[in-house]
Amino acid sequence: MKPPRPGRRAELRMDQPLERSRLRGPSYDPEQWGRLSERIARFIGSWRFIAWMTAVIIAWLLWNIFAPEQLKPDPYPFIFLTLLLSLQASYAAPLILLAQNRQADRDRVQYLEDRASTDRLIADTEYLTREIAALRMALGEVATRDYVRSELRDLADEISEALAERHESQGEQPGPSINA
Repeated sequence: MKPPRPGRRAELRMDQPLERSRLRGPSYDPEQWGRLSERIARFIGSWRFIAWMTAVIIAWLLWNIFAPEQLKPDPYPFIFLTLLLSLQASYAAPLILLAQNRQADRDRVQYLEDRASTDRLIADTEYLTREIAALRMALGEVATRDYVRSELRDLADEISEALAERHESQGEQPGPSINA
């Protein structure tokens, strides 16, 4: 058993767990690597990359066909070129898959947001439809301007007739008509 270090023993408490010392290894930010993989996949999928790759392959082939024998790094079956292209493809495929997975995640989030927005719009539309129907029903019970005018006109005619009858029964000359 090791003897306790003088300064450390005073800091230890029995009612608290000891802190574990973590090894400080390399850490990475998955978001940063995801963005990098998208940039690489976007470049690999561009016409610019295809043009550069074609130019490099043509230059490689021309150099290895027409250069002097002692300066040819990869003679005729071009095995080293095949190895380089296989290596590039083996790195490109996972990067493209990572970019596609990130895009699928973004599409899924966008789909869920669109669906929630659509559900809110449908609920709002249904609410407004019910409100408009209730207003139409309420307006069916409210007297309109034309209805009130026709009722007032009928009442004015009845009053005129009643006044005319009253004047005739009393022998008076009828006054001016309300409708005139």
